[in-house]
Amino acid sequence: MKYIIIYLIIFITHFSCKPTLDYTLLENKIIKILNSQKGDFAVAFKNLSDGKTIMINENEEFHAASTMKTPVMIEVFNKAQKGIISLDDSIKIKNEFRSIADGSTFKLSSFEDSDKKSYDKIGSYLSLRELVFDMITISSNFATNLVIDYIGSKDINNTMRDLGAKNINVLRGVEDIKAFNKGMNNTTTALDLLKIYEKLAEGNVINSEISKEMVDILKKQKYDDIIPKYLPKSIEVAHKDGWINGVRHDSGIVFLDDNTSYVLVLLSKNLEDEIKGADLLAKVSLEIYNSLL
Repeated sequence: MKYIIIYLIIFITHFSCKPTLDYTLLENKIIKILNSQKGDFAVAFKNLSDGKTIMINENEEFHAASTMKTPVMIEVFNKAQKGIISLDDSIKIKNEFRSIADGSTFKLSSFEDSDKKSYDKIGSYLSLRELVFDMITISSNFATNLVIDYIGSKDINNTMRDLGAKNINVLRGVEDIKAFNKGMNNTTTALDLLKIYEKLAEGNVINSEISKEMVDILKKQKYDDIIPKYLPKSIEVAHKDGWINGVRHDSGIVFLDDNTSYVLVLLSKNLEDEIKGADLLAKVSLEIYNSLL
């Protein structure tokens, strides 16, 4: 009987343990996928279960596109926690913003924005909480500029430095063409975004309760064509993507069914085909997910 029990323990242990992940092999597979298409790419991956990482061009600078909306959200919650503002503050909806290039005014177009409904509310009021939700979940450019106008941009980078993101720079809102033409752009690296999301996953942005609130907003992201695209629908992903000409990004936290999680940042630029570029990054995401099964 004793030998039968020992055999059962060995059998169960052998078949219940996951094989050790070969990170070098996984990195080589990722590089092979990335090399199959023209463009410049960066990958930052961290398995929060064992702390191991895969970094590819992690310090390369990229136009942040809409990934900058996560730092903006963090600064909103940071200022709210300090009592400087309230998430229930009412903000007047106006379509008039000032360029950081020369102070001239410009307007946003609903044609260029994923958010159409806010343009019908000009002259009315929305809460800061509603604007932040739209900024993240539907990537509203209108909401983003209204939020940045309200909280200012000067403290965002200081907060990012406190979180360990040394190179991310949020200078302005979106569609500031004069600033864009002068190279005054929001920039990031894959490593910086990884550090931000790692802190969120660990509950270390402001505090655990506020971190969870922000993660819950990120889980409601409507654009799922990169990190979550090929993953099972049961897998939750708290993420923020980004898309401008020649650029597709995604960044966030993937929550597995066994209560483990990992952080993944996928950045690209100089893409010849943005749709194919996004799909390529989605295949990298799937490769990483499959390696952890």
